[in-house]
Amino acid sequence: MSTNDNVRLHIGTAEDMGQRFVDAWKRAEGGETVDEANLTFRDLEALLAALTPKRLHLLRHVRHHHVPSIKALAADLHRDYKNVHTDVEALTRLGLLTRTQNSVVAPFAEVDARFVL
Repeated sequence: MSTNDNVRLHIGTAEDMGQRFVDAWKRAEGGETVDEANLTFRDLEALLAALTPKRLHLLRHVRHHHVPSIKALAADLHRDYKNVHTDVEALTRLGLLTRTQNSVVAPFAEVDARFVL
C-alpha cells in the first residue's frame, strides 16, 4: 500500500494505464522515489457507477471515523446493511477501502479525478 494519501482517478485505456506504469518504473530506475496510487476507468460512466454519491459519502465517513465493522457503518449511515456491504466490497476491490478483522479504513485523504474533454 502506498504511503501517499492521494489517489488519482483516470479515464483511459489499458495502454494509458500501462504507460503510467512504465513512466513510474523509469523514474524509479533513475533513483526517484515513486509513491503514487492511480486507478483507471474505461470511461466516465464506469467511474460514476463506481463512485456513486452514497459511496462517496461512505468513503468520507470512513475516512473521518473509526469504523469497527460494516454493521456499525450501516448503523452510522442509517442505511441497509446489505447495501452498505455491497458498497464496501466494491470500494475494497477498487482499493479505496481496506478491511481488517476489526475495522474498515479509507487509506486516502484525497481522491483526485480530472477529465480531459
